[in-house]
Amino acid sequence: MAKKPAKSAAKQTATLTEKDKKTLGNLRGMAQEVTGFAERGRAPHLDVPSRSLSNVKFSQSKKIIEKGSGTNRRELFNLSQAKAYMQTLLVGSGVKQLIDQGKTTSIRGMFYLLKHTIEGTSEETFENQDECDPIIEDVEVTLDAMREELHLYAKNAGAMVGPITLVDTGDEIDCSRMGSGGYSVPSIVEPDIVQFKKSQAKFVLFVEKDAVWRRFNEDKFWLHHNCILIHGGGQPPRGVRRMIHRFHNELKLPVYCLLDNDPWGYYIYSVLKQGSINLAYESRRMAIPAARFVGVRSNDFARCELKPSATIKLNEQDIKRANQIKSYPWFEHKKAWQKEIDLMLKNGFKMEVEALISKGISYATEEYVPERLEEGDFLD
Repeated sequence: MAKKPAKSAAKQTATLTEKDKKTLGNLRGMAQEVTGFAERGRAPHLDVPSRSLSNVKFSQSKKIIEKGSGTNRRELFNLSQAKAYMQTLLVGSGVKQLIDQGKTTSIRGMFYLLKHTIEGTSEETFENQDECDPIIEDVEVTLDAMREELHLYAKNAGAMVGPITLVDTGDEIDCSRMGSGGYSVPSIVEPDIVQFKKSQAKFVLFVEKDAVWRRFNEDKFWLHHNCILIHGGGQPPRGVRRMIHRFHNELKLPVYCLLDNDPWGYYIYSVLKQGSINLAYESRRMAIPAARFVGVRSNDFARCELKPSATIKLNEQDIKRANQIKSYPWFEHKKAWQKEIDLMLKNGFKMEVEALISKGISYATEEYVPERLEEGDFLD
């Protein structure tokens, strides 16, 4: 009699890592707490750590943004909270399914995995992606786990090049031989996925945009200065921030940032350095308090003898955002940063890194950044 075929890999139980076991343990704890309330005749509820601005604080000693102890309660029998309560448990069940099967999926994939019409109703579990994403973040903070530990990833939105050899899921990758496009930084860069095999880099240069990164890569800045050159496609995604954090903490590399001279460039630097308000619970694994701001600086218009055509007039939103950033606790007591932002406001204009090209195609790579590095002329 023929044997039955083996179960598909999707149905088999995966070999669990220590992180998986910890996450599953926290998931079971959350589920047991809910069922415990029901068994005792109490209304089932979840207490989800608050991710609001009011529950965020800046640690002067650690120099990072941290979440406070505030929570928001979600009750099954509260009409205004029942759907969010159901969605939170649903995401938890999806995470357990991924871990049990040893699979990962995108946050978009999780949305479709969980989206369905509730039996006997016309109600959808999730109407759209924007409704699902915050619930995923709620589960992260409730379980005290990084998204990557939930087996979820976002799209790749960054690249790097430089004198470092990585091992990515068993494949050895020499990042000095990646051509014009560089190594695409994965969403999940934890040590069990990406290992650093060999590095000759002396520092990390983070640039804001792909267009700037391509100029630095084409000019082989990373080769001439023995550095890792990395970008995040604007606001850096979690994978890029986590990778830079690992470079700094594991390889002991200084981190320098080349960003636009505008409120959005200042904000990107703030997120890299202190962490973000929305992801305050991840700051200890992403923020780099020792990061330094190379430029572009407000005094560069005069210092580099740029032409008025290289500037962009500040609008009302820019001015409002600049004043908000000035009042951030991690900026408001730093005289150099107050002077920097005040000068930008006094100038009445902002400047992109690309504005330096008006001095020459390779001015940024051959003069501007090398001079700032040699002089140690940074904002902290």
